[in-house]
Amino acid sequence: MIYNAEYECMDPEARRKLQLASLKNLAETLYANVPFYRQKMDGMGICSRDVHSLEDIEKLPFTTKDDLRINYPRGLLACPKDRIVEVHMSSGTTGKPVVDEYTQKDINIWREAMARTLSAAGCTRDDIVQNCYGYGLFTGGPGAHYGALTIGAEVLPMSSGNTPRQLMVMQDFGSTMLTCTPSYALYMAEEAVEAGIDLRKLPVCKGCFGAEPWSENMRKEIESRYGMKAYDIYGLTEIIGPGVAFECEAQQGLHINEDLFYPEIIDPETGKTLGDGEKGELVLTTLTKEGTPLLRYRTRDITYLIREPCTCGRTMVRMHRIFGRTDDMLIIRGVNVFPSQIEQALIEIEGTEPQYLIVVNRGENRLDEVELQVEVKKEFFTDETKGLEALRAKIQSVMASKLQISLKVKLVEPKTIERSMGKSKRVIDNRKI
Repeated sequence: MIYNAEYECMDPEARRKLQLASLKNLAETLYANVPFYRQKMDGMGICSRDVHSLEDIEKLPFTTKDDLRINYPRGLLACPKDRIVEVHMSSGTTGKPVVDEYTQKDINIWREAMARTLSAAGCTRDDIVQNCYGYGLFTGGPGAHYGALTIGAEVLPMSSGNTPRQLMVMQDFGSTMLTCTPSYALYMAEEAVEAGIDLRKLPVCKGCFGAEPWSENMRKEIESRYGMKAYDIYGLTEIIGPGVAFECEAQQGLHINEDLFYPEIIDPETGKTLGDGEKGELVLTTLTKEGTPLLRYRTRDITYLIREPCTCGRTMVRMHRIFGRTDDMLIIRGVNVFPSQIEQALIEIEGTEPQYLIVVNRGENRLDEVELQVEVKKEFFTDETKGLEALRAKIQSVMASKLQISLKVKLVEPKTIERSMGKSKRVIDNRKI
Protein backbone atom coordinates (compact mmCIF):
# COMPACT_ATOMS: atom_id res chain seq x y z
CA MET A 1 0.00 0.00 0.00
CA ILE A 2 1.42 3.40 -1.02
CA TYR A 3 0.95 6.11 1.60
CA ASN A 4 2.08 9.19 -0.39
CA ALA A 5 2.13 8.55 -4.15
CA GLU A 6 3.16 12.14 -4.92
CA TYR A 7 6.62 11.55 -3.46
CA GLU A 8 6.96 7.76 -3.46
CA CYS A 9 6.09 7.54 -7.18
CA MET A 10 7.59 10.88 -8.25
CA ASP A 11 9.21 11.18 -11.66
CA PRO A 12 12.93 10.48 -11.02
CA GLU A 13 14.09 13.62 -12.81
CA ALA A 14 11.68 15.79 -10.81
CA ARG A 15 12.99 14.13 -7.66
CA ARG A 16 16.58 14.91 -8.61
CA LYS A 17 15.67 18.59 -8.98
CA LEU A 18 14.02 18.51 -5.56
CA GLN A 19 17.07 16.81 -4.07
CA LEU A 20 19.45 19.36 -5.57
CA ALA A 21 17.45 22.29 -4.20
CA SER A 22 17.39 20.63 -0.77
CA LEU A 23 21.14 19.88 -0.92
CA LYS A 24 22.00 23.48 -1.78
CA ASN A 25 19.87 24.74 1.09
CA LEU A 26 21.44 22.21 3.46
CA ALA A 27 24.99 23.18 2.52
CA GLU A 28 24.19 26.86 3.06
CA THR A 29 22.52 26.18 6.42
CA LEU A 30 25.37 24.06 7.73
CA TYR A 31 28.04 26.53 6.60
CA ALA A 32 26.21 29.44 8.21
CA ASN A 33 25.08 27.81 11.45
CA VAL A 34 27.38 24.92 12.37
CA PRO A 35 31.04 25.84 13.09
CA PHE A 36 32.10 22.19 12.72
CA TYR A 37 30.93 22.05 9.10
CA ARG A 38 32.17 25.55 8.30
CA GLN A 39 35.67 24.60 9.46
CA LYS A 40 35.54 21.36 7.49
CA MET A 41 34.46 23.12 4.30
CA ASP A 42 37.00 25.90 4.74
CA GLY A 43 39.71 23.32 5.27
CA MET A 44 38.77 21.66 1.98
CA GLY A 45 38.65 24.98 0.15
CA ILE A 46 34.95 24.73 -0.70
CA CYS A 47 31.77 26.53 0.27
CA SER A 48 28.05 26.02 -0.15
CA ARG A 49 28.06 27.96 -3.44
CA ASP A 50 30.16 25.19 -5.01
CA VAL A 51 27.14 22.86 -5.16
CA HIS A 52 25.74 23.09 -8.70
CA SER A 53 24.68 19.47 -9.26
CA LEU A 54 23.95 16.38 -7.20
CA GLU A 55 27.33 15.00 -8.28
CA ASP A 56 28.96 17.93 -6.47
CA ILE A 57 28.03 16.27 -3.20
CA GLU A 58 31.31 14.38 -3.60
CA LYS A 59 33.14 17.67 -2.99
CA LEU A 60 31.55 18.00 0.45
CA PRO A 61 32.98 16.48 3.64
CA PHE A 62 31.96 13.20 5.23
CA THR A 63 30.58 13.02 8.77
CA THR A 64 31.46 10.11 11.07
CA LYS A 65 30.17 8.80 14.38
CA ASP A 66 33.37 10.11 16.01
CA ASP A 67 32.46 13.59 14.75
CA LEU A 68 29.10 13.29 16.50
CA ARG A 69 30.71 12.18 19.74
CA ILE A 70 33.28 14.99 19.65
CA ASN A 71 30.45 17.50 19.22
CA TYR A 72 28.34 16.03 22.06
CA PRO A 73 25.94 17.28 23.29
CA ARG A 74 24.86 20.13 21.02
CA GLY A 75 27.77 21.06 18.80
CA LEU A 76 25.91 20.09 15.61
CA LEU A 77 22.70 22.00 16.33
CA ALA A 78 21.77 23.93 13.19
CA CYS A 79 18.84 25.99 14.49
CA PRO A 80 18.00 28.05 17.59
CA LYS A 81 17.70 25.83 20.67
CA ASP A 82 14.19 27.06 21.45
CA ARG A 83 12.93 25.39 18.25
CA ILE A 84 13.88 21.91 19.50
CA VAL A 85 10.88 19.91 20.74
CA GLU A 86 12.37 16.42 21.17
CA VAL A 87 15.77 14.76 21.65
CA HIS A 88 16.88 11.17 21.07
CA MET A 89 20.28 9.56 21.42
CA SER A 90 22.15 6.27 21.26
CA SER A 91 23.09 4.29 24.35
CA GLY A 92 26.68 5.51 24.29
CA THR A 93 28.02 2.11 25.36
CA THR A 94 31.20 2.62 23.32
CA GLY A 95 31.74 6.30 24.11
CA LYS A 96 29.74 9.51 24.22
CA PRO A 97 26.20 9.00 22.88
CA VAL A 98 25.23 10.41 19.50
CA VAL A 99 22.44 12.95 19.68
CA ASP A 100 19.57 13.67 17.30
CA GLU A 101 17.53 16.81 17.96
CA TYR A 102 14.15 17.44 16.34
CA THR A 103 12.16 20.54 15.53
CA GLN A 104 8.41 20.15 15.05
CA LYS A 105 9.02 19.96 11.29
CA ASP A 106 11.51 17.14 11.89
CA ILE A 107 8.92 15.22 13.91
CA ASN A 108 6.40 15.69 11.10
CA ILE A 109 8.96 14.38 8.59
CA TRP A 110 9.62 11.37 10.82
CA ARG A 111 5.89 10.67 11.08
CA GLU A 112 5.61 10.83 7.29
CA ALA A 113 8.61 8.53 6.74
CA MET A 114 7.28 5.94 9.18
CA ALA A 115 3.74 6.16 7.81
CA ARG A 116 5.18 5.25 4.40
CA THR A 117 7.17 2.44 6.03
CA LEU A 118 4.26 0.82 7.87
CA SER A 119 1.85 1.35 4.97
CA ALA A 120 4.23 -0.53 2.66
CA ALA A 121 3.85 -3.50 5.04
CA GLY A 122 0.08 -3.30 4.76
CA CYS A 123 -0.73 -1.22 7.84
CA THR A 124 -4.06 0.66 7.70
CA ARG A 125 -6.25 2.52 10.15
CA ASP A 126 -7.98 -0.82 10.84
CA ASP A 127 -4.84 -2.39 12.31
CA ILE A 128 -3.80 -2.89 15.93
CA VAL A 129 -0.04 -2.35 16.09
CA GLN A 130 1.81 -4.01 18.97
CA ASN A 131 4.96 -1.90 19.20
CA CYS A 132 7.72 -3.79 21.02
CA TYR A 133 10.60 -1.52 20.09
CA GLY A 134 12.11 0.25 23.10
CA TYR A 135 10.73 3.65 24.05
CA GLY A 136 12.64 6.51 25.68
CA LEU A 137 15.81 7.97 24.15
CA PHE A 138 16.00 5.05 21.70
CA THR A 139 14.30 6.00 18.40
CA GLY A 140 12.71 2.61 17.60
CA GLY A 141 9.62 2.77 19.80
CA PRO A 142 8.69 6.43 19.21
CA GLY A 143 9.32 6.13 15.44
CA ALA A 144 6.97 3.20 14.94
CA HIS A 145 4.47 4.83 17.32
CA TYR A 146 4.44 8.09 15.33
CA GLY A 147 4.01 6.25 12.03
CA ALA A 148 1.08 4.14 13.23
CA LEU A 149 -0.67 7.19 14.71
CA THR A 150 -0.19 9.09 11.45
CA ILE A 151 -1.89 6.29 9.53
CA GLY A 152 -4.67 6.23 12.12
CA ALA A 153 -4.00 2.70 13.43
CA GLU A 154 -4.49 1.69 17.05
CA VAL A 155 -1.16 1.43 18.91
CA LEU A 156 -0.23 -0.77 21.85
CA PRO A 157 2.95 0.94 23.17
CA MET A 158 4.40 -2.17 24.81
CA SER A 159 8.13 -1.36 24.52
CA SER A 160 10.53 -4.30 24.83
CA GLY A 161 10.64 -7.01 27.50
CA ASN A 162 8.07 -8.65 29.81
CA THR A 163 7.39 -11.31 27.20
CA PRO A 164 4.56 -13.11 29.07
CA ARG A 165 2.66 -9.82 29.16
CA GLN A 166 3.43 -9.25 25.46
CA LEU A 167 1.87 -12.59 24.59
CA MET A 168 -1.14 -11.98 26.83
CA VAL A 169 -1.83 -8.61 25.21
CA MET A 170 -1.30 -10.04 21.73
CA GLN A 171 -4.05 -12.58 22.43
CA ASP A 172 -6.46 -10.40 24.40
CA PHE A 173 -6.36 -7.32 22.15
CA GLY A 174 -6.04 -9.15 18.83
CA SER A 175 -2.88 -7.42 17.61
CA THR A 176 -2.64 -7.57 13.83
CA MET A 177 0.84 -6.09 13.35
CA LEU A 178 4.08 -6.57 15.29
CA THR A 179 7.02 -4.16 15.36
CA CYS A 180 10.29 -5.13 17.09
CA THR A 181 13.78 -6.46 16.42
CA PRO A 182 13.79 -9.76 14.50
CA SER A 183 15.69 -11.50 17.30
CA TYR A 184 13.03 -10.48 19.82
CA ALA A 185 10.28 -11.70 17.47
CA LEU A 186 11.94 -15.14 17.53
CA TYR A 187 12.34 -15.02 21.29
CA MET A 188 8.63 -14.25 21.69
CA ALA A 189 7.87 -17.20 19.40
CA GLU A 190 9.96 -19.49 21.62
CA GLU A 191 8.14 -18.29 24.73
CA ALA A 192 4.80 -18.76 22.99
CA VAL A 193 5.60 -22.44 22.39
CA GLU A 194 6.51 -22.86 26.07
CA ALA A 195 3.21 -21.22 27.05
CA GLY A 196 1.21 -23.43 24.69
CA ILE A 197 0.22 -20.54 22.43
CA ASP A 198 -0.07 -21.15 18.68
CA LEU A 199 0.84 -17.77 17.17
CA ARG A 200 -0.40 -18.89 13.76
CA LYS A 201 -3.95 -18.94 15.11
CA LEU A 202 -3.78 -15.31 16.28
CA PRO A 203 -4.76 -12.29 14.12
CA VAL A 204 -1.14 -10.99 13.90
CA CYS A 205 -0.38 -11.32 10.20
CA LYS A 206 2.38 -8.83 9.43
CA GLY A 207 5.41 -7.32 11.07
CA CYS A 208 8.09 -4.67 10.57
CA PHE A 209 11.45 -5.75 11.90
CA GLY A 210 14.74 -3.86 12.03
CA ALA A 211 17.47 -2.28 14.22
CA GLU A 212 19.82 -5.22 13.50
CA PRO A 213 20.96 -7.14 10.40
CA TRP A 214 18.96 -10.31 9.73
CA SER A 215 19.05 -12.90 7.00
CA GLU A 216 16.48 -14.09 4.49
CA ASN A 217 16.36 -17.42 6.30
CA MET A 218 15.61 -15.65 9.58
CA ARG A 219 12.69 -13.96 7.80
CA LYS A 220 11.37 -17.37 6.74
CA GLU A 221 11.71 -18.62 10.31
CA ILE A 222 9.67 -15.69 11.69
CA GLU A 223 7.03 -16.03 8.98
CA SER A 224 6.70 -19.75 9.64
CA ARG A 225 6.35 -19.39 13.41
CA TYR A 226 3.79 -16.56 13.26
CA GLY A 227 2.08 -17.30 9.97
CA MET A 228 2.77 -13.69 9.01
CA LYS A 229 4.48 -11.59 6.35
CA ALA A 230 7.73 -10.15 7.75
CA TYR A 231 9.12 -6.87 6.37
CA ASP A 232 12.59 -5.40 6.77
CA ILE A 233 12.89 -1.73 7.73
CA TYR A 234 15.98 0.45 8.10
CA GLY A 235 16.99 3.55 9.99
CA LEU A 236 19.48 4.87 12.50
CA THR A 237 19.42 7.34 15.36
CA GLU A 238 21.94 9.65 13.71
CA ILE A 239 19.75 10.25 10.65
CA ILE A 240 16.22 10.32 12.10
CA GLY A 241 15.53 6.86 13.53
CA PRO A 242 13.55 4.15 11.69
CA GLY A 243 11.95 5.28 8.44
CA VAL A 244 14.98 5.83 6.23
CA ALA A 245 14.14 2.80 4.05
CA PHE A 246 11.55 0.04 3.92
CA GLU A 247 10.43 -3.04 2.02
CA CYS A 248 7.27 -3.11 -0.08
CA GLU A 249 5.20 -6.19 -0.90
CA ALA A 250 7.73 -7.20 -3.60
CA GLN A 251 10.48 -7.55 -0.95
CA GLN A 252 13.20 -7.00 -3.55
CA GLY A 253 15.21 -4.45 -1.62
CA LEU A 254 14.31 -1.53 0.65
CA HIS A 255 12.98 1.70 -0.86
CA ILE A 256 14.90 4.74 0.42
CA ASN A 257 12.83 7.85 1.13
CA GLU A 258 14.93 9.77 -1.37
CA ASP A 259 13.14 13.07 -1.05
CA LEU A 260 14.24 13.09 2.60
CA PHE A 261 17.58 11.23 2.57
CA TYR A 262 20.19 11.22 -0.20
CA PRO A 263 22.07 7.88 -0.48
CA GLU A 264 25.57 7.13 -1.74
CA ILE A 265 27.68 3.97 -1.73
CA ILE A 266 31.41 4.36 -1.16
CA ASP A 267 34.46 2.15 -0.86
CA PRO A 268 34.93 2.05 2.93
CA GLU A 269 38.71 2.06 2.55
CA THR A 270 39.19 4.84 0.00
CA GLY A 271 35.98 6.86 0.31
CA LYS A 272 35.54 6.68 -3.47
CA THR A 273 31.95 6.69 -4.76
CA LEU A 274 30.84 3.34 -6.20
CA GLY A 275 28.28 2.66 -8.91
CA ASP A 276 24.82 1.12 -8.58
CA GLY A 277 25.06 -2.59 -7.86
CA GLU A 278 28.52 -2.31 -6.28
CA LYS A 279 28.66 -3.38 -2.66
CA GLY A 280 30.10 -0.83 -0.25
CA GLU A 281 29.37 1.46 2.71
CA LEU A 282 26.08 3.36 2.75
CA VAL A 283 26.41 7.14 3.16
CA LEU A 284 23.34 9.27 3.91
CA THR A 285 22.64 13.00 3.79
CA THR A 286 19.58 14.39 5.59
CA LEU A 287 18.07 16.67 2.94
CA THR A 288 15.28 18.23 5.00
CA LYS A 289 16.31 17.98 8.66
CA GLU A 290 16.38 21.21 10.70
CA GLY A 291 17.60 20.28 14.20
CA THR A 292 20.75 18.27 13.62
CA PRO A 293 21.07 17.73 9.86
CA LEU A 294 24.02 15.61 8.72
CA LEU A 295 26.10 15.83 5.59
CA ARG A 296 27.37 12.59 4.01
CA TYR A 297 27.10 10.50 7.17
CA ARG A 298 29.08 7.26 7.00
CA THR A 299 26.68 4.66 8.37
CA ARG A 300 29.21 1.77 8.34
CA ASP A 301 26.43 -0.44 6.95
CA ILE A 302 27.30 -2.54 3.91
CA THR A 303 24.84 -2.72 1.00
CA TYR A 304 24.36 -1.67 -2.63
CA LEU A 305 21.80 0.40 -4.56
CA ILE A 306 19.21 -0.90 -7.04
CA ARG A 307 17.76 1.44 -9.71
CA GLU A 308 15.63 -1.01 -11.71
CA PRO A 309 11.87 -0.31 -11.57
CA CYS A 310 9.97 -2.04 -8.77
CA THR A 311 6.71 -3.86 -9.41
CA CYS A 312 5.03 -1.91 -6.59
CA GLY A 313 5.12 1.31 -8.65
CA ARG A 314 7.44 3.28 -6.35
CA THR A 315 10.24 5.04 -8.18
CA MET A 316 12.53 5.54 -5.17
CA VAL A 317 15.91 3.85 -5.33
CA ARG A 318 16.22 0.61 -3.35
CA MET A 319 19.03 -0.71 -1.22
CA HIS A 320 19.78 -4.39 -0.72
CA ARG A 321 19.12 -5.53 2.84
CA ILE A 322 22.14 -4.86 5.05
CA PHE A 323 24.89 -7.48 4.74
CA GLY A 324 26.56 -6.31 7.95
CA ARG A 325 28.59 -3.42 9.31
CA THR A 326 32.19 -2.54 8.66
CA ASP A 327 32.75 -2.57 12.42
CA ASP A 328 30.95 -5.95 12.83
CA MET A 329 32.90 -7.63 10.05
CA LEU A 330 35.28 -10.28 11.34
CA ILE A 331 38.55 -10.89 9.56
CA ILE A 332 39.38 -14.51 10.27
CA ARG A 333 42.79 -15.54 8.96
CA GLY A 334 42.43 -13.04 6.12
CA VAL A 335 38.82 -13.92 5.24
CA ASN A 336 36.07 -11.31 5.68
CA VAL A 337 33.07 -12.79 7.50
CA PHE A 338 29.81 -11.14 8.58
CA PRO A 339 27.68 -12.72 11.33
CA SER A 340 24.69 -12.56 8.99
CA GLN A 341 26.49 -14.95 6.61
CA ILE A 342 26.85 -17.48 9.40
CA GLU A 343 23.20 -17.04 10.32
CA GLN A 344 22.10 -17.51 6.71
CA ALA A 345 24.01 -20.77 6.44
CA LEU A 346 22.99 -22.00 9.88
CA ILE A 347 19.23 -21.69 9.53
CA GLU A 348 19.34 -23.95 6.46
CA ILE A 349 20.63 -26.82 8.62
CA GLU A 350 17.87 -29.00 10.04
CA GLY A 351 18.07 -29.59 13.77
CA THR A 352 19.43 -26.17 14.78
CA GLU A 353 17.64 -23.28 16.44
CA PRO A 354 18.11 -19.73 15.05
CA GLN A 355 20.29 -18.78 18.01
CA TYR A 356 24.08 -18.71 17.87
CA LEU A 357 27.16 -17.02 19.33
CA ILE A 358 30.55 -16.51 17.68
CA VAL A 359 33.55 -16.43 20.02
CA VAL A 360 36.89 -15.40 18.55
CA ASN A 361 40.19 -15.92 20.38
CA ARG A 362 43.86 -15.54 19.53
CA GLY A 363 45.50 -18.95 19.86
CA GLU A 364 48.91 -19.76 21.27
CA ASN A 365 50.34 -19.82 17.76
CA ARG A 366 48.89 -16.32 17.16
CA LEU A 367 46.33 -17.69 14.72
CA ASP A 368 42.65 -16.83 15.06
CA GLU A 369 40.49 -19.50 16.66
CA VAL A 370 36.72 -19.34 16.15
CA GLU A 371 34.12 -21.19 18.16
CA LEU A 372 30.56 -21.20 16.88
CA GLN A 373 28.08 -22.02 19.63
CA VAL A 374 24.81 -23.28 18.14
CA GLU A 375 21.57 -24.12 19.90
CA VAL A 376 20.16 -27.51 18.92
CA LYS A 377 16.51 -28.49 18.92
CA LYS A 378 15.38 -30.26 22.07
CA GLU A 379 14.80 -33.65 20.43
CA PHE A 380 18.46 -33.89 19.38
CA PHE A 381 19.60 -33.97 23.02
CA THR A 382 17.57 -37.12 23.62
CA ASP A 383 19.17 -38.79 20.60
CA GLU A 384 22.29 -40.91 20.47
CA THR A 385 25.68 -39.19 20.69
CA LYS A 386 26.41 -40.10 17.09
CA GLY A 387 23.47 -37.94 15.99
CA LEU A 388 24.96 -34.88 17.66
CA GLU A 389 28.38 -35.65 16.20
CA ALA A 390 26.88 -35.94 12.73
CA LEU A 391 25.14 -32.58 13.15
CA ARG A 392 28.35 -30.94 14.40
CA ALA A 393 30.29 -32.32 11.44
CA LYS A 394 27.61 -31.08 9.02
CA ILE A 395 27.73 -27.54 10.44
CA GLN A 396 31.53 -27.48 10.19
CA SER A 397 31.36 -28.71 6.60
CA VAL A 398 28.72 -26.14 5.58
CA MET A 399 30.66 -23.26 7.15
CA ALA A 400 33.91 -24.36 5.48
CA SER A 401 32.15 -24.61 2.12
CA LYS A 402 30.20 -21.35 2.25
CA LEU A 403 32.56 -19.12 4.22
CA GLN A 404 35.96 -20.65 3.43
CA ILE A 405 36.95 -20.78 7.10
CA SER A 406 37.34 -23.66 9.52
CA LEU A 407 35.83 -23.22 12.95
CA LYS A 408 35.09 -25.21 16.06
CA VAL A 409 31.40 -25.98 16.55
CA LYS A 410 29.95 -26.34 20.03
CA LEU A 411 26.39 -27.65 20.23
CA VAL A 412 24.44 -26.34 23.20
CA GLU A 413 20.98 -27.03 24.59
CA PRO A 414 17.96 -24.83 23.77
CA LYS A 415 17.80 -21.48 25.60
CA THR A 416 21.48 -21.72 26.62
CA ILE A 417 22.52 -18.66 24.61
CA GLU A 418 21.49 -15.38 26.24
CA ARG A 419 18.50 -13.67 24.65
CA SER A 420 18.14 -9.93 24.11
CA MET A 421 15.03 -7.77 24.40
CA GLY A 422 16.59 -5.35 21.90
CA LYS A 423 19.51 -5.77 19.52
CA SER A 424 21.05 -9.21 19.71
CA LYS A 425 24.74 -9.75 20.53
CA ARG A 426 26.16 -12.32 18.16
CA VAL A 427 29.94 -11.88 18.50
CA ILE A 428 32.43 -11.96 21.37
CA ASP A 429 35.82 -10.98 19.93
CA ASN A 430 38.42 -11.58 22.63
CA ARG A 431 41.22 -10.53 20.29
CA LYS A 432 40.47 -6.90 21.15
CA ILE A 433 40.91 -7.41 24.87
